[in-house]
Amino acid sequence: MGDLVTGEAVVLDLRVAQLASRAVAFAIDVAVQFGLLLLVFLLAPVDLDSALATAVGLTLLIAVMIGLPTAVETATRGRSLGKLAMGLRVVRDDGGAIRFRHALVRALGGFVVDFWVLGLAGAIALFVSLFSPQGKRVGDYLAGTVVIHVRVPKQEVELATMPPQLAEWAAGLDLSQLPEELVLAARQYLSRYHELNEQARWDLGSRLSNDVGVAVRSPRLEYTHPHPYLSAVLAERRRRAS
Repeated sequence: MGDLVTGEAVVLDLRVAQLASRAVAFAIDVAVQFGLLLLVFLLAPVDLDSALATAVGLTLLIAVMIGLPTAVETATRGRSLGKLAMGLRVVRDDGGAIRFRHALVRALGGFVVDFWVLGLAGAIALFVSLFSPQGKRVGDYLAGTVVIHVRVPKQEVELATMPPQLAEWAAGLDLSQLPEELVLAARQYLSRYHELNEQARWDLGSRLSNDVGVAVRSPRLEYTHPHPYLSAVLAERRRRAS
């Protein structure tokens, strides 16, 4: 487990990805990138003059090595093909979903410092990750992100109970846009609810409920406490999955 601190200074022990799983995910992503570069160069015209060929090659390199991972992680809210295969996701340090600027900084940091330009084929990323409690590389430190596991073992899953008064409402929810990292944060909140003081219960619960309400297009009513609201959403999600 790794501690992630929310905006309300409440610690959530989300499962930080280990170096081995991140390395496999990285290898998959690199294989895809180099495969795309090879395909593009094989299909490129051979009659370009040297200056133009250099410019086109540099543009393609930047597009594939920086533009592609930035676009993919932005569109998927932190998941590349390799991370999807390994059950990983990039989130902000407070557990929230990353945005374009986070993905761009990670991609730039990875290309320039962690892996290629200065990174000695990943030596810098490996060195920094080994000394980071959360397995961060330089790009993660610059972007304020961390990579977590989204596949939680069954014995670690907090089984939320469906409040009877919210069962009918929950059955009509659209849960297709509910992100995994938000589910993990809500699950941790429910599992540690009794460890929090009353103010933290309300503040953190309200923030999570607001984010969940946007995702499921059904905001929490002001008179509904965050705990039963989140319990209903997670219980309905588990019911559909089973």
